[in-house]
Amino acid sequence: MVMVSTRGRYALRVMLDLAEHDHGEYISLMDIACRQGISEKYLESIIASLSRGGCLRAVRGRGGGYRLARQPEEYTVGEILRLTENALAPVACLENGAEPCERADQCRTLPVWLRLQELIEDYLDSVTLADLMKQPEQQQD
Repeated sequence: MVMVSTRGRYALRVMLDLAEHDHGEYISLMDIACRQGISEKYLESIIASLSRGGCLRAVRGRGGGYRLARQPEEYTVGEILRLTENALAPVACLENGAEPCERADQCRTLPVWLRLQELIEDYLDSVTLADLMKQPEQQQD
């Protein structure tokens, strides 16, 4: 099954944090890390992926930090996860860079996995950061 890694989950939390705290100024890495309970070192690598993917604007130095490059409704969960996850595939043979399966042309289950992947991607691409901002926060025990 599709397992979203900690990296992917954190990337989504970071993007949501930036969307919810956007007051027109750049937000420091330390502020994001503190609010989200993520180490700054791990957060740096996640933010680097999001920046390379064009999701974030960055300013270095004093008063610098990060902010969204677009409006929250322009980001989908699928886009964010694709930048941080190796694959959203339900089976190994559909992962990015997987060796072609020698049985693919005779695999009777392949259509099931292809359809499942399509459903997963369609759903993730239908949910935006703006949609997540409308969700009430879940209480953690």
